[in-house]
Amino acid sequence: MTDTEKIENCDVAIIGSGPSGLAAATLLKQSGIQQVVVLERESEAGGIPRHCGHPPFGIREFQRVLTGPKYAKKIVETAQNAGVNIALKTTVTMLGTGGKLSIVSPEGAKVLIAKRILLATGTRETPRSARMVSGSRALGICTTGALQSMVYLKNQIPFRRPVVIGTEIVSFSALLTCRNAGIKPVAMLEEKRRPHVRWPIYELTRWFGVPLLLQTGIVNILGNERVEAVQISNENGKVREIVCDGVLFTGQYTPESSLVRVSHLEFDPETNSPVVDEFGRCSDPTYYAAGNVVQASRNQAKVPIFYTAENFPNPVDDAGQCWSQGRTTAKNITKDLSGSLP
Repeated sequence: MTDTEKIENCDVAIIGSGPSGLAAATLLKQSGIQQVVVLERESEAGGIPRHCGHPPFGIREFQRVLTGPKYAKKIVETAQNAGVNIALKTTVTMLGTGGKLSIVSPEGAKVLIAKRILLATGTRETPRSARMVSGSRALGICTTGALQSMVYLKNQIPFRRPVVIGTEIVSFSALLTCRNAGIKPVAMLEEKRRPHVRWPIYELTRWFGVPLLLQTGIVNILGNERVEAVQISNENGKVREIVCDGVLFTGQYTPESSLVRVSHLEFDPETNSPVVDEFGRCSDPTYYAAGNVVQASRNQAKVPIFYTAENFPNPVDDAGQCWSQGRTTAKNITKDLSGSLP
């Protein structure tokens, strides 16, 4: 902290404005907590659902079927109507002891001191760089999140005939996005013997006319300025080439825990998450964590070989689950502030 940094105070600061963060913020305000601030580094609140232009969202929360953007708008409006202060374009740069957060926003640097802090930073897909896929760095390589951001938020089409890598729920969310944007994938690859999801979800590949290649992985990306083809290998090690103009990497979620890694909080390198107790409380009792920043890694650790729609983190199912977990953690924080939490 420097002499020029502004110091502000609040009751509860929440890092992240996805379903878990906004659900927690809303319930905290409804429970009588006066100063609740949500810190969001992007220019718009709502989290991953903002990028998913298809249903079903909102069944658990609002008893209706919504698209991702409409769901995101609904949870933001609900929080704001409850009196939650959402600070956009606000990045937390350090988690300090004593509830001190170092923050940078368009207004400059400042320190926010909160009685309790909730980490609701969510999860992110593993990009190509972390998957050790060789080949060129041509245009046309992205993750589901990047694709959905381009299609639904920026009205851009990154490719027309990509290869889709993965068969998790989010992979089929990517297929729906492709279909809505007029993109026609040439194949979906899965290294395992069967898809990560249950029937009938994987039947979408047949309905959409996308070949599903099991026990097949990507080994090389070909192309100069743009992706031109990929080399794939099957269970027998036979390598062949598929002509395409893009590669869409999906899933393999990892918690967004970079702040925790460099903080004083206890960190579990196996799950890439902050260590929490049964109340969602971190090693520093000022801090709590909720949503996929803790849940995603737990789910992956439980099922190393085969994932199902019930136990693999994904932006559709987990929106409702994270919303529910955010509310549960908010109840624990409220009890903690009143001195009634063990």
